[in-house]
Amino acid sequence: MSGEQQVKDAGHVDESEGGTPAGRPVGHEGTRVDVTERVAWSVDGFAGLAVSLALIGLGCWLVVLGIIDADAGRGGIGQILGGSTVVLLGLVLSASLTIVAPGQTRVVQFFGRYVGTVRKPGLRMLVPLTTRRNVSVRVHNFETHELKVNDADGNPINIASIVVWQVADTARATFAVEDYEDFVAVQAESALRHVAMSHPYDHAANEVTLRGDTEIISGELAAEVAARIALAGLEVIEVRISALAYAPEIAQAMLQRQQASAVIAAREKIVEGAVGMVESALAQLERKDIVDLDAERKAAMVSNLLVVLCSERGTTPVVNAGSLYT
Repeated sequence: MSGEQQVKDAGHVDESEGGTPAGRPVGHEGTRVDVTERVAWSVDGFAGLAVSLALIGLGCWLVVLGIIDADAGRGGIGQILGGSTVVLLGLVLSASLTIVAPGQTRVVQFFGRYVGTVRKPGLRMLVPLTTRRNVSVRVHNFETHELKVNDADGNPINIASIVVWQVADTARATFAVEDYEDFVAVQAESALRHVAMSHPYDHAANEVTLRGDTEIISGELAAEVAARIALAGLEVIEVRISALAYAPEIAQAMLQRQQASAVIAAREKIVEGAVGMVESALAQLERKDIVDLDAERKAAMVSNLLVVLCSERGTTPVVNAGSLYT
C-alpha cells in the first residue's frame, strides 16, 4: 500500500459510528482508548452506613472485652485481634460511601481499572477500595474567542459562536481525552473556522451566506462540532453565532458597498413605483377624455412626472404660458 493510500485510510471517517474517526492515527502507530460507560455496582448508602457503624461498634466492644480479659489474666488476645479486624472492616466499608448530587456522576476505578459509573443521586455505597472521580453531566455552555478568518470570497471577517454541550458518556470523557472541557473549546473553534471559510459573508444570490442564513449555518456548525467531539463522549445541544462582522480593515469599504447596494435597490423601487403612477395617470386622462395627448405631449408629460416623482428634493414648477410647439 502506498503512503498516499495509508494517509487516506487513516483520515477516513466511519459515518455508521456517528462521525467517530476510524482507523489508526496519521504518522504513528497509535492506540485509541476503547471504553464505554457502564453502570457501577452500588447500594443504598444509608443501609451501608448502618452496617459499617454496627461493625465498628461490634469491633470496639470486642476489643474492650479482650482488654478486660487480658487484665484479668484470661487471655483476650484473640478478642482484641478479632475486634480490631471488625473495626478495620467497618472503616473500609464507611470509606466506600459517597454522595452523588443531581447532575453529577461518580466514575469508579478499582486499582486503575474502570468498573463503572454511578448516576443515581443520593448517598451510595460502592465497591470498597475504589477511587472515584466526579464528572458533571449538567449542561455546559461557553463562547468561543472571536476568530479572524477569511470567508469563501477571501474577505477577512470576525466571527464567534456560543456552544451548548454536555457529557453523554462519562467513561469516554474521563479516559479518551486528557481534558474534555479544553477539548470541546479547541474543537469548537476549529469547526467554526472551517464553516466560516466555507461560505461567503454576504451578497450571494444562490449560495448560503453567513449573514443571511444563520439557521443553516448554526445547523452545519452544530453537526461539525458534534462529529469532532463524539470521540470524547460529548454531545452538542445547540450552537449559535454570537458575533459576525467584517474585519476592521475592510469594514468601511464593505459598508460603502452595502450602502451603494441599498441605494440602487431603493432607486429601482422608486422608479418602478413612478412608472406605475405615470401609467395610471395617462390611462385616467385618456379614459375620462380630459385632454387629447399626442405622442409628443405624452413624452413631455412622462418626463415631467418622472422628474417630480423620482427627484430627491421638492421640484419647482414652471408654468408654460405658450404652446408646446412654439
